[in-house]
Amino acid sequence: MIKAAVAGYGNVGKEAVKAILCDKEFELVCIVTGSKEKLPSELKGLYAGTAQQAKDAGAEVAILTLPSRLCQKAAEEYLSLGINTVDSFDIHTKIWETKMAVDAVAKKSGKAAVISAGWDPGSDSMVRALMEFMTPKGITYTNFGPGMSMGHTVAVKAIEGVKAALSMTIPTGTGIHRRMVYVELKEGCKLDEVSEKIKADEYFVHDETHVFAVESVDALLDMGHGVNLVRKGVSGDTCNQLLEFNMKINNPALTAQIMVSCARAVAKQAPGCYTMIEIPVIDMLSGTTEELVKRLV
Repeated sequence: MIKAAVAGYGNVGKEAVKAILCDKEFELVCIVTGSKEKLPSELKGLYAGTAQQAKDAGAEVAILTLPSRLCQKAAEEYLSLGINTVDSFDIHTKIWETKMAVDAVAKKSGKAAVISAGWDPGSDSMVRALMEFMTPKGITYTNFGPGMSMGHTVAVKAIEGVKAALSMTIPTGTGIHRRMVYVELKEGCKLDEVSEKIKADEYFVHDETHVFAVESVDALLDMGHGVNLVRKGVSGDTCNQLLEFNMKINNPALTAQIMVSCARAVAKQAPGCYTMIEIPVIDMLSGTTEELVKRLV
């Protein structure tokens, strides 16, 4: 049994708890959150307030369902306590530097970490890699949505003047996206000032972004999302190879399941920090090598 802790009990944290409870290879030893009152009555006995309490509960791996900007610090804390970690850090431009920082702590602690374990970055990264070795020359387009972006939404919620938020991603084709941001403003705050801060944030600065004030974000909320990956490339000297991958998903549920699958894999890795394209796929799957080869190859 893999003894797991879930750190955070938001949308992804709740789904991670469900995924662990559905997996016969895992034991959920605690849920680390700021308040015991956040947990339903049947889970209150699993409450932990700190990483140290997760360690005391016997956690071997911590699934960090936290905002991206909190992931590195949290991973370093858990790793220093001797607990493997998995997070879903999703700021693409900072993945390498974050990986290297966490890698140093993981190696010093003799533990392993998986960062950016979600669907993008994450499983989509693996599909892009698959497409590229099939067609080494070519262009890949990643088209997200339409749907709610959790990372972007969390980033907006952290901006001063925002009471509640929803960021929707709308694909316009060839890997270009429009961000539609809906905010409930705090009393006395001005939309133009909040909009300027949102558009300057690293999550939004590279995309066309529109910000709207609404009375209720909850009235618009939908956890659905999706992706369309397309690559037009060359195999050897043969052109016009067209590869395509599509999925429509519940965002928190898929993110959480991928993190749990990476929690299965992390203990099998040498000390250090890994992204999903660096980990053997078979390590993420339940079953023996013989069973998996016979069934999947």
